[in-house]
Amino acid sequence: MKAEYRPYLKRLMLTLLISLLLVGAVNEGFYRLQREKTDRAPKTVQIVIPKGTAAKVAAGESLPTLPEAMVFVVGDVLEVVNEDIAQHQLGPIWVPAGSTGRLVLEIADKYSYSCSFSPSNYLGVDVRQATTLATRLTALGVGVPAVAVFLFIYGLLAFPIKPPEKRASPERVVEEGRHG
Repeated sequence: MKAEYRPYLKRLMLTLLISLLLVGAVNEGFYRLQREKTDRAPKTVQIVIPKGTAAKVAAGESLPTLPEAMVFVVGDVLEVVNEDIAQHQLGPIWVPAGSTGRLVLEIADKYSYSCSFSPSNYLGVDVRQATTLATRLTALGVGVPAVAVFLFIYGLLAFPIKPPEKRASPERVVEEGRHG
């Protein structure tokens, strides 16, 4: 390798290291925030509709049994247990009074289902892929090169590498000394 490229190579290696640390820290931070929601095997999640729900919804009251965030993992089963005296519906699940309906969540997406036991008449459901080591490594593999290129170019613009000074060869110095 030519000596003139060494400063660029050193800066590139440093930029890659900084990018790995930066993207890794952000990746880990988001993972820790979402870990309890998506870092698990599929399970059955149960929503219980208590007796008197239809009357409360008609009066505009909200149900304390509905979770704030409806976040699921692909493969989860949403089970709606209707203890009310009225029939209820959550999207494709129709649940007669005193019975249970189930929905297997097979595709990762954000859904907005019509919902008869919610005062707003809809319920948002977020189905996500489970977080695995492979998905975390994929995020690093996509993020690190992109951030490294950005930082490398920015670094060259903000802090340009000065070209090395050209030194006169020993023969030229001796020759200039004789003629001068």
